[in-house]
Amino acid sequence: MLQAVIKKGRAVAEEVPAPLVSKGAVLIKVVSSCISAGTELGGIRASGQSLIRRALDQPEKVKKALRMVREVGLVKAYETISGKLESGIATGYSLAGVVIGVGEGVSRFKVGDTVAAAGAGVANHAEFVDVPENLVLPIPHDMSFRDAATVALGSIAMHGVRRADLNMGEFGVVFGTGILGLLAMQMLKLSGVRVVAVDLDRDRLEIAAALGAELAVNPRETDAVDAVRNFTGGFGADAVLFTAATANSEPLAQSFRMCKKKGRVVLVGVAGMRINREDIYPGEIDFLISTSYGPGRYDDRYEEKGYDYPYAYVRWTENRNMAEYLRLVSNAQINLEPLFGNVYPIDRVDEAFAALQNTEQRPILVSLDYGEPNHGDLAGLSGHRRKITIASKSVPSGLIRVALVGAGGFATTMHLPNLQKLSDKYALRAVIDRDGHVARRAARQYGAEFTSTDITDILSDDGIDLVMICTRHDNHAELTLKALRAGKHVFVEKPLAVSEEQVAQIREFYEASPSAEPPLVMVGFNRRFSKYATEIKRHTSGRINPLFVRYRMNAGFIPPEHWVHENRGRIVGEACHIIDLMTFLTESEIVSAGYESLQPKNERFSSSDNVAITLAYHDGSVCSIDYFAVGSPEFPKENMEVHFDGKTIVLDDYLSLRGYGVKMNEITDTVSRKGQREELECLYNALTNRQREWPIALWDLLQTTEIALAITAGRQ
Repeated sequence: MLQAVIKKGRAVAEEVPAPLVSKGAVLIKVVSSCISAGTELGGIRASGQSLIRRALDQPEKVKKALRMVREVGLVKAYETISGKLESGIATGYSLAGVVIGVGEGVSRFKVGDTVAAAGAGVANHAEFVDVPENLVLPIPHDMSFRDAATVALGSIAMHGVRRADLNMGEFGVVFGTGILGLLAMQMLKLSGVRVVAVDLDRDRLEIAAALGAELAVNPRETDAVDAVRNFTGGFGADAVLFTAATANSEPLAQSFRMCKKKGRVVLVGVAGMRINREDIYPGEIDFLISTSYGPGRYDDRYEEKGYDYPYAYVRWTENRNMAEYLRLVSNAQINLEPLFGNVYPIDRVDEAFAALQNTEQRPILVSLDYGEPNHGDLAGLSGHRRKITIASKSVPSGLIRVALVGAGGFATTMHLPNLQKLSDKYALRAVIDRDGHVARRAARQYGAEFTSTDITDILSDDGIDLVMICTRHDNHAELTLKALRAGKHVFVEKPLAVSEEQVAQIREFYEASPSAEPPLVMVGFNRRFSKYATEIKRHTSGRINPLFVRYRMNAGFIPPEHWVHENRGRIVGEACHIIDLMTFLTESEIVSAGYESLQPKNERFSSSDNVAITLAYHDGSVCSIDYFAVGSPEFPKENMEVHFDGKTIVLDDYLSLRGYGVKMNEITDTVSRKGQREELECLYNALTNRQREWPIALWDLLQTTEIALAITAGRQ
């Protein structure tokens, strides 16, 4: 399918794999989408800037990049960032189309429904989109797809109007008469508010006047603050909706000065944020922020998981705002005709964005057209193309041919660069991701032969030896079993499973396997493969007495609404690393596991990721793990002390290793080296029969997972 992508200062239409329908979502054949002149043109400008200019404009992203450098090193960080910039970003967030697929759990829609949808990252400018149910709503009867595609912009304007809380007969100023301003202005008029429009563009002020603004003010031609005060009898406006987009702070300052005492300014657009105290203090002005479409926006529980807010308590959610906006347009209470410019097919998206950047004849609204489907053949559309060939290439014999499933941050910053460095051992054949643009970007950057959004494209491919699974935790076991049953070897990032039932299914697969050499499964417990763990093991393997080990993991605070807390949480998802490492060092089975959890006084922290674990082993070793999220982020993340036979070895954050009472190679590094590359080398040796045993024995993989699950079960 074609999808609009912003890169290097322009918009282009690229061929990417089309999506599958997800659980709780709706698959839509897009007919029309609407370009946001403010947000999306800002993305165009940013994509054309140098890295230095971006760093100066976005210091928060510099901090993120520096964290990445500390975690994975300068080279990998640079490769990841430059790869993303080279491939561009998907864009768009407002569209309309026809439902061609309904995900599990969705009851409000059926195939053939005409719908509108919103949401950055999901309602993209693309021929097909997969959108969560709460961001989709039916189109009123006989409403055009073009008009319905403005739904996100309409709901943004509507939420701003609600935040202004203006009543009949009060004065409202709309500062900026772009699409948001002109929509908000019409909504205010419908509410009986007396509206003043302020803008630098004469043509847009004429449209505002035609749509009902009682006063239209151009700050280049008159003192806008004085004009508003004269119009309001000297009192000032009850509220100002700032819907312009500018880096200058003066327009916002003018908005404050236009208000009456105890008035309000609502920021809907973008403004320079240098605020003078004298502009707001004497009048005790309220400054409010309008968050996009309304309540529910940026709440994953609402947008992704489908939880609604109770109607009686949250009357206007983002979905209900969108529905009300479409009703007003359908009833001709909001007029869109003066706002629309040309309509462009998706393959001419570059022309559409160029039109919005035309300083002489710039339209207010531009739409993209994808063609209306034949309603008699919607079932056929659900089989739209998902596999895209990137480049055909011959793979030398002896290489392990890999398919990556899940091209998220960890896979693209760690595994794909490592596979590339191990090109004498591995060849990347395919990249699979639910997001077609993400899949194509990773495939092109790291030289895959093809990309897709459908895992069945690799399960039936005889040219794939190893499936590398790097998706979210909840589907690891399901995908692992699918690949194993297809005869593929599997490398799955931790955890292997998130329930006891899933562990049992994996065990049953191997117990029932008729093959003497069933496909191998390996979990990404990388720490045991690090040079630090290898050096420690060189000394502990010849010990006389059991080990006494203490491991500290300062895991860091993650907000409770984050997905890592789902599916048995961080003990199963991350502390499993350390349980595996303890077994590696003791070379023994766990005979008992105990734990104690922190009991926080409030909901800021959780007991689930602040746990002290004690493991007793068959050989008499005792290992304790302090896994916590209440520590300082400035404190090193990981530390291990290994005590035995009057000797001590200390590992500090995979940066240094020191021995006390033992002669050893004292290792130091500038970047943490946690064994991700070494685990792939060990896996290669196992797959090519250079070592007879699996990198981690099956009983060991299952034991680690079962212990982590048992700890979390005890906390529930």
